[in-house]
Amino acid sequence: MSRRTTLLGVGEALAWWAALVLLWLVFISAVSPLELVVGVSAALVAAVAAWGARRAVSRW
Repeated sequence: MSRRTTLLGVGEALAWWAALVLLWLVFISAVSPLELVVGVSAALVAAVAAWGARRAVSRW
């Protein structure tokens, strides 16, 4: 992988993460510190999985 594709991959994973965290925040009623940590962590795992799935499908 070149430096450009690495940066694009990291950028895409960060975009997925941000979108998933915002979606999660919309659906909960009150944000406690523990819920924030759990939501951010789960969104990170899901963002990496979404990036990997898209990469596998597009044969990047």
